[in-house]
Amino acid sequence: MDRAQKEKLVEELGQIFESSGVVVVAHYAGLTVAEMQDFRARMREAGGSVRVAKNRLAKIALEGKPNEKIGELLTGMTVLAYSEDPVAAAKVAEAYAKDNTKYQILGGAMGEDYLDPAGVKAVASMPSREELIAQIASCIGAPASNIAGAIGAPASNIASILSTIEEKAEAA
Repeated sequence: MDRAQKEKLVEELGQIFESSGVVVVAHYAGLTVAEMQDFRARMREAGGSVRVAKNRLAKIALEGKPNEKIGELLTGMTVLAYSEDPVAAAKVAEAYAKDNTKYQILGGAMGEDYLDPAGVKAVASMPSREELIAQIASCIGAPASNIAGAIGAPASNIASILSTIEEKAEAA
């Protein structure tokens, strides 16, 4: 890799560290190519990405960034999992770590906040953006349906009372 390629890679990594909602750093020593492809596919499905880069170049890319502290995690064979959604990459990484003991989460960053392995696990347990939107939509929609039911209920009660009076009048 020549100097221009290295500079380009450092720039790309800098963009990843700045624009990602969450970055998870993990060791992947011992993973087969098929296992790594499976991890990449799972991450892509969730809207995230996986990047393997030289630790030295990643540390250079981290210089001056708010999440610079994760540079301490970059030792050995490391892989970066990241996503714009602040939860997606953490969820996939945590689930993959449960399925595969060779994949070990070292920590990560969520914006400016440094995450240890327990922090990554806590972020992974949070609802995703889509789940939050669905919860908010259901909260907004529930009162409207309750109001519609309340408005419609008296009319149905009046109708049943009228039909009962009518039945009694016919019977008499």
